[in-house]
Amino acid sequence: MSYRVGKAALSLQKTERVARTEYNDNWEIVRHYTGKDPREHPEAEREFNHAVHLDFLWRTNDGPVAWEECGRVTDMGHATYMEDGSDRRDAAASPFASVDDVLAFNAVEEYGLPDFDGLVAYYEDWYRREQAANDQVVPGGYYRTLISGAIAAFGWEMLLLAAGEEPERFGEEVLGSFFELSLHHVRAWAETSIEFFMCHDDMVWTQGPFIRPDVYRSYVFPRYRELWRPLKQAGKRVLYTTDGTFDMFLDELMEAGADGFCFEPTNDLDKLVKKCGKTHALIGGMDCRTLTFGAKEDVERELRRTLEVTRECPGFMLALGNHLPANIPLENAVHYFALVEELGGR
Repeated sequence: MSYRVGKAALSLQKTERVARTEYNDNWEIVRHYTGKDPREHPEAEREFNHAVHLDFLWRTNDGPVAWEECGRVTDMGHATYMEDGSDRRDAAASPFASVDDVLAFNAVEEYGLPDFDGLVAYYEDWYRREQAANDQVVPGGYYRTLISGAIAAFGWEMLLLAAGEEPERFGEEVLGSFFELSLHHVRAWAETSIEFFMCHDDMVWTQGPFIRPDVYRSYVFPRYRELWRPLKQAGKRVLYTTDGTFDMFLDELMEAGADGFCFEPTNDLDKLVKKCGKTHALIGGMDCRTLTFGAKEDVERELRRTLEVTRECPGFMLALGNHLPANIPLENAVHYFALVEELGGR
C-alpha cells in the first residue's frame, strides 16, 4: 500500500490519505516503534518506516567509485548531530591553496567517467535491490551535482572566493565540468527502470543564494534543463532537493523541468502551493524546530495549518523538511506521528 500511495502522490494523483516521508536521524524514535537499536539491527529502519506508514524513501547514489578514491576533495569536518556523536569529524586542510587552483580544476579529468554500460548495470542492480527490500517508493538519484559537487571538491571558502572573484570563468569552466560529470551519470540513470529521480544540489543556504543570482541563471538553471532532458525523455519524473531557501528561483526550476520539490521550512509554503501545488509534487511542510522546541499544542497547530494549506495539492507529501534530529523529545515525535494518523485523511 505504501508504494501505491507514494507513486500516486508523486504522479499527482489524489490519495485516500496524505502521503508521507521522513528523513530520520533520531534513533530513540526508532527504538520506540520497533524495540530495536538501528546500530545493531539493520532491519530496524525498515520496520520504523512501515510502523509510521511512510510512502517514499529519499535516496541518491553517485556510482560505484567515490571521488575520494580517485581525486581531490575537501573535508570540511562535521559537527555532532547524531545521538552518540559518531558523525563528528575535524576539518582537514584543503588541497586547494588558491583561487587559481579552483579555476584550473576539471571534474571530469579529476574523477573520470566510469564505463557507461557498466554504470547502467550498477545503477539498475542497486535500484532493483533497494526497491525489492522496501515497501515504499525508492527513487534513483544523484547527490554531488553542480554546486554540491563544487562544495565537496573545494569546500566553502575556496568555492566562494572563486565564484566571487571570477564568476564567469567559474560558471562556464568549473561548473561546466561538474555538469559533464553529472550528465554522464544521469544518462546512465535514464537507462534504468526507475520511475522517479532525485536530483540533489545544495545551491542555496538558509538566507537564499550565496552566489550572484545571475550566475545561477546563466550557468546553473540552463544546465539543469539539459541534465534532466534524458530522464524526461525516458519517462522519469524529476524531483529536486536543495538545502536552504530556493523559492525565489521557483520559476526557473519549473521551467528547467523539475516535476517536484523536496523543500525545507525556510521556504514559503503558501508561495509553493500557489505557484505549483496543482502541477508539481511538494515534499515537506513541517519544521523540526517546532517538534524540538515547541509544546504538543504547537506541533498540532503547525500540522493542521500545513494540511489545510496543501489540501488541494494532489502531489503533496508530508515530511519534516529539515530532518528528525536526535534532540527531538520522544513525546513530541510520538504525538506528531499519532496526529498524522488522526488528521491525515483526504
